[in-house]
Amino acid sequence: QLQLVESGGGLVQPGGSLRLSCTASGFTLDYYAIGWFRQAPGKEREVVGCISSGGDDHTYYADSGNGRFTISRDKGKNTVYLQIIGLKPEDTAVYYCAAQPYYYCSIPTPTDFGSWGQGTQVTVSA
Repeated sequence: QLQLVESGGGLVQPGGSLRLSCTASGFTLDYYAIGWFRQAPGKEREVVGCISSGGDDHTYYADSGNGRFTISRDKGKNTVYLQIIGLKPEDTAVYYCAAQPYYYCSIPTPTDFGSWGQGTQVTVSA
């Protein structure tokens, strides 16, 4: 059974950094795009970024990141990472990863993805 597990969230001071992990079990991520999304209390789920399936690993990042987000793939560990630097209080949210096979990340939306992890909380506060 396809399963995604996020980890790496926590409490971070403003200006700090985090690396979130999305590890798959039951399938190989090689043929899947992975999207990272977040949802703050009272707000809709929004895209953070996405790494495409296929060999070129094309990435997409939301403008809200202003270059602070980096997504990478470790095929040997069947894991995709989301690195966030320069964390701000407005980055506080539950972060989710989601998988979709044979998908190119042009303008990803949550409805494009069929499999989701349970989420990991990121809180940015002094």
